[in-house]
Amino acid sequence: MKVKVLSRSKERHTRSTKNDIHPVAVNVDPKLHPFEAPREYQRALNATKLERAFAKPFVGSLDGHKDGVFCMTKHPHRLSWMLSGACDGEVRLWDLATQECIHTADLHHGFVQGLCTTPSGDHFISVGQDKTIRVARLDDEHIAAPADEKEEAITLVSKNFFTGVDHHRKQDLFATSGPVVDLWSTARSEPITSFSWGADTVTTVKFNPVEVNVLATAADDRNIALYDARAATPIRKIILAMRTNAICWNPMEAFNFTVANEDHNLYTFDMRKLKSALNVHKDHVSAVLDVDYSPTGREFVSGSYDRTVRIFEYNRGRSREVYHTKRMQRIFAVKFSGDAKYVLSGSDEMSIRLWKANASEHIGPKSARKQAAEKYDASLKDRFKHHPEVKRIARHRRTPKDVYTAKRVKSTMESAAKARTENALKHKSIKASDRKSERQKHIVEEVE
Repeated sequence: MKVKVLSRSKERHTRSTKNDIHPVAVNVDPKLHPFEAPREYQRALNATKLERAFAKPFVGSLDGHKDGVFCMTKHPHRLSWMLSGACDGEVRLWDLATQECIHTADLHHGFVQGLCTTPSGDHFISVGQDKTIRVARLDDEHIAAPADEKEEAITLVSKNFFTGVDHHRKQDLFATSGPVVDLWSTARSEPITSFSWGADTVTTVKFNPVEVNVLATAADDRNIALYDARAATPIRKIILAMRTNAICWNPMEAFNFTVANEDHNLYTFDMRKLKSALNVHKDHVSAVLDVDYSPTGREFVSGSYDRTVRIFEYNRGRSREVYHTKRMQRIFAVKFSGDAKYVLSGSDEMSIRLWKANASEHIGPKSARKQAAEKYDASLKDRFKHHPEVKRIARHRRTPKDVYTAKRVKSTMESAAKARTENALKHKSIKASDRKSERQKHIVEEVE
């Protein structure tokens, strides 16, 4: 007679400490688990519900400005440092880790129209409505010094007012926008060169972070123009149906940039093919005033006159997240943090708000078990994301009543316009060749 004896190793089947999980032997043969898909669907559904239940995006408010916050910029080397400019000419330096103001300077009479830092991070540049450019120190020694011993900011005076500023990523060169686009050096009191293409005021200017000599501008006559800092003439421009308020380059895709427009939409373009937008990003119900890309280049944040902050994926037409509060007013400036984990919004009621980029993300250290559970839940949600119930719960967001109402009205108007176009095509009032796609119909003309 043959006898089989079951034997187990004590080390493999007992816990090392009382805090460990009991070892469990699992047979992964799919034949032994006929209900695996229904169980995983239920887990994905529960994970999606828990994600929405624990979505608490608001982190804190940075208070101290005496007027509306009009512009912001990040420090190039310190994740926790951020500069903000207000409508009363005050510039503040914030430490996001402690949520405190560590430096204040009154640099302008009137609006601070633009802020940027030098590539080294030792200085920052501000421009205002008072036709002045201020270059101030931004190092630890200057900030720690007493108020009466601080070094005065360098002042450059211009004949024209300013609407924006941005610095070259490598050289001692920065560009300002206004009636014309000027290129400056901190070592000179006059512009090195000037660009103009059209008669209206240029509202914003941005250097490309990858192709560092290329800069993009937007003007009041609805044009978006591209310039090369090494050349004497512009490259090309396009004219949109409505005015562009802000421009931001994708830091990971050298030729792509996104613009915030007055027609409630954002448009992503390839600078090599401006006849058609790469994508149209919709969801706002009022003019979009600012846009900023995540350092990863996979997402961007936008702020609108409708008092909401929205986060879009770079290749999606609809926002994945919307943030709002009862007290938050018109949003003039938005920024992604340097680690892509937080979003900042500056609004008209003198506050800067700090939000999580992922609303349900846990702040603080995570155990290996917690990280493994989050990774497993994320894979389940991605696997079942097209199931109707999971999709409905994941997409649902509450918005203010006025935004919700305006969105319904706007949807009705767009449906009616689409129906009119379809009827005109059926009755041959217009030709099929005259019909333009959504990515082309907002572009009036391209000029080279």
